[in-house]
Amino acid sequence: MCILCVVSSKTISLKLEAYERLRAARRYPSESFSEVVLRATWPEDTVSGRDLLARMRHSGPWFSESELDAIAALKRGDRPPEDKWGDH
Repeated sequence: MCILCVVSSKTISLKLEAYERLRAARRYPSESFSEVVLRATWPEDTVSGRDLLARMRHSGPWFSESELDAIAALKRGDRPPEDKWGDH
């Protein structure tokens, strides 16, 4: 019995940084980008830029300048976790 499967696809453009993050998120070298995206989780409770600006105008900034600098420094040093399935 022969069953023909047709898989639809869509071409997208990504910034190089987004591509590299997607590539780094693969669990194994042959995992497709579609598989990576499909197992991603997207938070349901999001805040729009408009909401964030309104909150800031109402309540003031949430973080001090030194706290924001510390967060930025941590983000610069952030790396993906070690691939525990890779060849050793």
